[in-house]
Amino acid sequence: MSARSALSRALVCACFALGLLSAAPSFAADASKPHPHQGVAQKFRDPKPSALSADESAKLLAGQAVRKQVRYGDAGGRGVSIMDVKATPDKIWSVILDFGSYPKWIDQLSGCKVLNKTGSHIFVEFQLKVLGIGVQYWIDHTYNKEKGSLTWQLDYSKQSDLDDSTGYWLVYPAPDHPGFTRVEYTVDIRVSGWVPSSIEDMLAKKGLEQATGWVKKQAEGA
Repeated sequence: MSARSALSRALVCACFALGLLSAAPSFAADASKPHPHQGVAQKFRDPKPSALSADESAKLLAGQAVRKQVRYGDAGGRGVSIMDVKATPDKIWSVILDFGSYPKWIDQLSGCKVLNKTGSHIFVEFQLKVLGIGVQYWIDHTYNKEKGSLTWQLDYSKQSDLDDSTGYWLVYPAPDHPGFTRVEYTVDIRVSGWVPSSIEDMLAKKGLEQATGWVKKQAEGA
């Protein structure tokens, strides 16, 4: 890191610590420019159900979520959240694919808009406000109804505030739990250099905690 970039990051972190970024817009996002790279995080092309221990299976049968996290040094991390939902797969997909309603259901998400649908691809713009800092990014989703999956990666044709983000939703009948559908969510987030590490931790940890919860609430509540 150059002395100038190190100083810039230090100033951003200092302002953040002093609470001076409460109304700050996103710093680097630019839909007119391509992302600096074509991906650094693991991509999920054909996700499979997670292997579970006996204790984890018991938690799901008891109505609890199973959550795991895997970090990759200072570069980011991946988490998985699993929950059994008392709703049909079609009902659950109607919730997951209702991107326009996400800001009503998910904390810190201030905007979510479908920009384009091409074949199995759904291109969506997301806007977060985390600890007063704006984070804007674009995601290319691939929906495979036959396999019960929605995978994603950044839309690398646009410059996002996130350095990278990949993940998936997996929806399938819950084994040994009649009338329930198992929902799995995983995400690998890599933040850009200017974003404080506390933002990355919140996006990874808080997002993982909330993920299957808001889907369960909407699918079962309706």
